[in-house]
Parts: sequence; C-alpha cells; structure tokens
Amino acid sequence: MTLKVYLSGEIHTDWRERIVEGAKGLDVSFDAPVTDHAASDDCGVAILGAEDNKFWHDHKGAMVNAIRTRKGIADADVVVVRFGEKYKQWNAAFDAGVASALGKSLIVLHGPEHAHALKEVDAAALAVAEEPEQVVQILRYVLTGELPG
Repeated sequence: MTLKVYLSGEIHTDWRERIVEGAKGLDVSFDAPVTDHAASDDCGVAILGAEDNKFWHDHKGAMVNAIRTRKGIADADVVVVRFGEKYKQWNAAFDAGVASALGKSLIVLHGPEHAHALKEVDAAALAVAEEPEQVVQILRYVLTGELPG
C-alpha cells in the first residue's frame, strides 16, 4: 500500500521535515503548499500584476495558491493539518474542512493549548496528535501494522 500525504498548515517550524525524515523507508509520498512565506504571499502579483490595494494583492495570491492546495488535498489519501502556537491559522482550518468534506483521512496536529478552540476540527479528524512523531507512528501503523516501541 502506498500513501499520498498532504502536509497542510503552519509554516514557521520544522514539523514537516520531522515527519518526512521519520517516514523514510515507508511507502509514503508527501506534498505540501509553498512554504516560502514571501513567495506564497506575493505569487499572485508576481505572476498576474501588481495591486495597489493590499486586499487584492492578498486575494490574487490566495487564488493562485488555492490551485496547488486543492490539487494536493484532492490527490491525498491522508491530510495532516498542523496548527502552530502563533497566528490565527484560518487557512489551516479551511484546509481541514475541505479535507473532511472530501472524505479524506484527516490527522490534526496541535498542542494542548488549542484543544478547546479546535474541538470541532478535532471532531472531524480520525486522529489528533500533539507531535510530528505521532503522525509518523500513525503512518507506520497504517502501512505496516507495527506499533511503536
């Protein structure tokens, strides 16, 4: 069995790298949004032309980024959505909702400080993890039946 995993959400820590590194040797392929924050913010105006109004600047970027995000989530077997400690990650919540609506296997990743705020998102997930290594253990179990330890 091969799993295609889309890694969505927070871009300010190394959680993606920890999952990819931990999953080496497993039959898993990973995809993700563009994690270069400046490129992600400015892709719309860099490609489609400048905007004087910040709203339209952001809107163009969001639309261009949505092409990649929609494709990644649609093609995934498993979607992992990470909510970090900083910022209000509305885009991550939106990606979790899209994944849930498409019937994707959803793993939500966040610390205990977000448990209350994300209770509805967590309720839609098949697993709620606090550490990237737990996501790796889930993937290993799904693919091999092996428990940690």
